[in-house]
Amino acid sequence: MRSWRWYFSRVMHLSLRWFRLCPRRRRPKRPGRIRDLWNYGKVVLNSLYFNTLSNWDTVLDSMFEPVYWLVDNLTRWFGVVFVCLVIALTSSVVVIVYLCVIPLIIETYPAHWILWHLCYGHWNLVMVVFHYYKASTTSPGYPPQEKSDIPTVTICKKCIVPKPARTHHCSICNTCVLKMDHHCPWLNNCVGHFNHRYFFSFCLYMTMGCIYCSISAKDMFLDAYNAIESYYQTPPPPFTSHERLFHKSLLYLWVLTSSVAMALGALTIWHAVLITRGETSVERHINRKERRRLRERGKVFRNPYHNGRINNWKILFGVEKSSHWLTRVLLPSNHPPHGDGITWDSPPHRKEPEAI
Repeated sequence: MRSWRWYFSRVMHLSLRWFRLCPRRRRPKRPGRIRDLWNYGKVVLNSLYFNTLSNWDTVLDSMFEPVYWLVDNLTRWFGVVFVCLVIALTSSVVVIVYLCVIPLIIETYPAHWILWHLCYGHWNLVMVVFHYYKASTTSPGYPPQEKSDIPTVTICKKCIVPKPARTHHCSICNTCVLKMDHHCPWLNNCVGHFNHRYFFSFCLYMTMGCIYCSISAKDMFLDAYNAIESYYQTPPPPFTSHERLFHKSLLYLWVLTSSVAMALGALTIWHAVLITRGETSVERHINRKERRRLRERGKVFRNPYHNGRINNWKILFGVEKSSHWLTRVLLPSNHPPHGDGITWDSPPHRKEPEAI
């Protein structure tokens, strides 16, 4: 008698033969269908953004667009914080100078040095305050929005308005700026045609003021530093709370002014070089690419807005005669800049300048 295992194996064998004889319905292959969907998605995506001008720069710009948006909006909002920070730091230095440095100078220096410090210090302070206020509150200048007969170089892709020469779009201000140099967060304003002089003068006089404070307070700083080092002796020296505050204030003054003098001094030198060349920060990058492109063709690039080293400085400061170096450069002056920022006269010796 056969066992149940034999019957079970026979049933399974017959079942397999029956499944083999049954006709199968062909189903579409999954990998092929997924591949078709992938190809269709690529076609749809390419149809949305692709054109003959697309390249890797366009792809990278599209990928980093959220980052650009975040930086632009943060810079716009934090500009107020930066302005408050500049005012607070400058005010703290002025307060320390009036409460600590000037009384010590009056007690220990001879009369002619006291007079020199009072005159130079207050003149430098007035120049810093005046130019910072004008640079942060003066509009950099914007091209006309309505239709006009002004000469234009191109059309702004974001504003969809004609752009005159040397005009560039500021993504933070969301508008085009005449002779745009850069957007300064410490001013919370763009640096353009109508406030470029105020910006550079502020950097120059602030650097001069920081160097002046660093040099004038050097001996006081060394004495205060040695006094602070003696705090940790046993027994500690008998300094009063007022004297301790005096020592720490001088230490803060010297460290802050020396740091700002080095950082802002480097920025001032860089902008002085650009002014001497007759170009802005934005134009420097454009001119460098244009110079490289023309060099490959065996040509020499000439900046059409370079009027000579001395003339470039005269144009920036609005100097038309010798007395203006005193009244417009060494003294506060709110005179308008040379030209309207829309049309630019090429130097007479440049008959065929290369356009930027």
